[in-house]
Amino acid sequence: MGIRDETEKKVFAYIEEYGMISPGDGIVAGVSGGADSVCMLELLSAYAERVALKLYVVHVNHGLRKEAREDAGYVEELCRQKGLPFFLTEADAGQAAAAEKCSEEDAGRRIRYRAFRQAARRTGAVKVAVAHNSNDNAETMLFHLFRGSGLKGIGGIAPLRTDRDGIRILRPILCLERQEVEAYLRDRGISWRRDATNDRDDYRRNRIRHHILPYAGQEVSAGAVGHMLQTARQLQETERYLQEQTEEALRQCAEDMGIPGRRGMESGAVSGIREGQTVPGGPKAWGYRVDVKTFRSFHEALQGRMLLELMKRLSPTGKDICAVHIRDGLSLFEKEGNRSVHLPFGIRAGRQYGQVILERIQDGELSGTVPETQGPAELSAEAPLTEVLFRSPARYDLGSLGEMEFSAFFVKKAGELPRNQYTKWFDYDKMEERAVIRFRRQGDFLTIADGAGKVAHKSVKEYMIAEKIPRQCRDRIPAVAFGSHILWLVGWRISEAFKVTGDTERVLQVKFIKKQGSGTEEKDV
Repeated sequence: MGIRDETEKKVFAYIEEYGMISPGDGIVAGVSGGADSVCMLELLSAYAERVALKLYVVHVNHGLRKEAREDAGYVEELCRQKGLPFFLTEADAGQAAAAEKCSEEDAGRRIRYRAFRQAARRTGAVKVAVAHNSNDNAETMLFHLFRGSGLKGIGGIAPLRTDRDGIRILRPILCLERQEVEAYLRDRGISWRRDATNDRDDYRRNRIRHHILPYAGQEVSAGAVGHMLQTARQLQETERYLQEQTEEALRQCAEDMGIPGRRGMESGAVSGIREGQTVPGGPKAWGYRVDVKTFRSFHEALQGRMLLELMKRLSPTGKDICAVHIRDGLSLFEKEGNRSVHLPFGIRAGRQYGQVILERIQDGELSGTVPETQGPAELSAEAPLTEVLFRSPARYDLGSLGEMEFSAFFVKKAGELPRNQYTKWFDYDKMEERAVIRFRRQGDFLTIADGAGKVAHKSVKEYMIAEKIPRQCRDRIPAVAFGSHILWLVGWRISEAFKVTGDTERVLQVKFIKKQGSGTEEKDV
């Protein structure tokens, strides 16, 4: 079997092992004109002879090299010969790097993937093929290892992943070493473009490529790159398993702070969305509340991963969170006492009682996503308590918090009423003429039974401290009030002064109706 047949057999088996391509797929191929991308295009074209698929080629001119136009012309001619659609994107990666405050390498990558997504939208393709090989993977593994990366980083490049827009990114020649790529092209008599910047040691990856990997192949093991690819597969499988365990652990001990009120940890599933992202009908995620006792019940190997996952969800990019930041965050779970630490991207983690709260802070305030999750900055709605409520309920819009509904009904004998966190019942004849729906104010109080058959006033502030309500949540809990007397602190407590008794004949029902998708769940308490 010749080089061509061996290479195609190897790559086709790799494609099928990972289920990269299905019949009828539209695939956008990123082709720079270099050996790797030209090899990938040739192999995909050959694979299209056995499985029906549509290929579209995207070439990006980053505006960094004088010969870039010649590269574009080469790829365009290659597409003309094959009868493939060709899309050209021209950009200034240097200018983009300055504007985005990143390296030209990072800016170029962002430009390329934007071009791939745009082409996918134009053509209806749902997959993008990029030409990383085994040597690229080995370089990535070492690069991350030297920088102190976690398991995911040293696992290298994944053969298949899904990006934020739901587009599948596939790497069909990741199984080939660089020498195999060039051998295949030479055997086919196919030329390719050479990027002179790849021959310089300007980039750290190039130094790994030119010095460390060749030394490993010559002095340590002739199959060093291939062995690293095998290790990468094992690490990626382990990472997938641990990620599943991490998400399950977070579902048990963490809840997103999408709306005020009290929710059990069993109902506080972490949604997996990052700050600033939305789900249909749902709020933007901006913070998480973690139960310390449950968190510490998990193995230490998971605890760091759990905290890292929450921090990544709150950060703009999910990157640049280091081991020292994780250690700082974990310290809050290890020692009692209310304190806080400041983390990258304006993330603050603070311990209050038996919880650790992580939230995104900007310029000393909660991030710009908060108004959609915490409700309006001011809340004031008057609710007249009239006979009309016996005929039809009255609803009050509380903005992004949801609604409050007031209704009334007659009872012959008030029996045991159900217990529900977000629906409460009161003796209508004890009501004043007008209630107000608002957030707490200084001087507010509740009437609470003292356990000896008497009732006493207790300030709302004292009550919240005694109940260990996190400080960040206290000003975002709606209340129904008569002056300074709190009838109901929503999700928490009602006043003893207005409770239904055996003598009650008329009942006022007040129901808090959550915003659809807000993450608040009603439950019996």
